[in-house]
Amino acid sequence: MMNEEMKKAMAGKAMPELAIVDNNTLAALGLKGLLESVVPMVKISIFGTFGEFESNAPERFMHYFVSMQILLTHRNFFIEEAYRPHTIVLTPCNDLNSQLQGFHCICVNVPESKLIRQLIRLQRSGHPHGEYIPPMDSSESREKALSDREIEVLSLVAQGKINKEIAEKLFISTTTVITHRKNIQEKLGIKSVSSLTIYAVMHGYVDINKI
Repeated sequence: MMNEEMKKAMAGKAMPELAIVDNNTLAALGLKGLLESVVPMVKISIFGTFGEFESNAPERFMHYFVSMQILLTHRNFFIEEAYRPHTIVLTPCNDLNSQLQGFHCICVNVPESKLIRQLIRLQRSGHPHGEYIPPMDSSESREKALSDREIEVLSLVAQGKINKEIAEKLFISTTTVITHRKNIQEKLGIKSVSSLTIYAVMHGYVDINKI
């Protein structure tokens, strides 16, 4: 959550907006959850049809994540110079259709860790200075800073290691690993593995290529 200083800094500024255009509601909601973790300082809207998206001022969105089916059906719209650079196509596989050449694409039929990696890389390539990622509050980070051991555990969690593997790697008991994970979650206010992974990458605790 943003602290008061961050809220004041954002006051008076229009919050960047993203759109998800996909008729698969569950898939769209899942992507929205991941995007909120990767770029929490944006507003995300979901549209089930192209018509809904088109009638809601698409030019206001920083980017739109569009299902491949919708993009191919309305390709003439998305290939326009004003929209193509902002379009990210949600594809079922990496074997891309030739009609998708020139678009940014994300393969969605992959394990969650790989999807997170794609989203983080996309965010970094488009916004390398992290302007849409909230900075850590210095006073809060001093109070709740992770210990060196907790950082080690967090890094291994982000790499997909289970408790037993982490215990063996660090030469500690499984019970101790569980305790460290509980402390990490309480300090960061983060519960899910995917969100912990994103946090670890964003703060340099793990190389993105290791997740």
